[in-house]
Amino acid sequence: MTDGAGDPPVRRLVVWRHGRTEWNAGGRFQGQLDPPLDDEGRAQAARTAPVLAGLLRGEQVLLVSSDLQRAVDTAGALAPFLGVPLQVDERLREHGLGSWEGLTRDEVAERHPEQYADWMAGRPVPGRGGEAQADVAARALAAVAALPPASVAVLVTHGGTAGRLLEALLGIGPEHRRLFGPLGNCHWSELSFQASGWRLMRHNVSVPAQVEGGRWTTGDRGPFPGPSGTDVPDAPPSGATPDEAPPATLTDADAAG
Repeated sequence: MTDGAGDPPVRRLVVWRHGRTEWNAGGRFQGQLDPPLDDEGRAQAARTAPVLAGLLRGEQVLLVSSDLQRAVDTAGALAPFLGVPLQVDERLREHGLGSWEGLTRDEVAERHPEQYADWMAGRPVPGRGGEAQADVAARALAAVAALPPASVAVLVTHGGTAGRLLEALLGIGPEHRRLFGPLGNCHWSELSFQASGWRLMRHNVSVPAQVEGGRWTTGDRGPFPGPSGTDVPDAPPSGATPDEAPPATLTDADAAG
């Protein structure tokens, strides 16, 4: 997507992570298991949807979700505001974590201490099963390449898959993986395709507590920005993935959810 082989079918992407689940709140690894949104997760989606729709007003929008229910339900809050059908693509589902799925951090540390040590050190985690990071990136890129032409696509996905997709689009290798923090629950990133390739325009954006009439009352970041990229290297307050950062530096980590 960054090698100049041709323009993508959609030149703007909003990569939106699903709302919170009880497993997110409890620091339990989700992977491709499918706990539902909790009350806060549903509230996050409900207050974010009209703001996102307002930012996208007047655009030709595609709305595509992972097939896991927590993502589908988050996307479902946005679809009525956009007035477009919700498409589902399993290639946007979360990074499969094999033996870690359903476990808390403490349980992983107790049952798989060598794997846990690799994760803490930021190394690949062999022996866990599940998916390789490169395979997650490849399937997410394939989902983007298969989009029909539109001005912007909202991709509703998960922490791990969002991270791998952003890295692949931006050409960031494993050695630079932690240049920017993972998405918090119901946070989003925005990318724009420029002549030189994809650029990150905003990262880890969330809706402020006070929203009136679908418009932000404070901290308004405005509509899609022009071609000047920014990112935010701070870790989010809610959620990370097992390949993003060690749990000692994060809170409410769901480790790929």
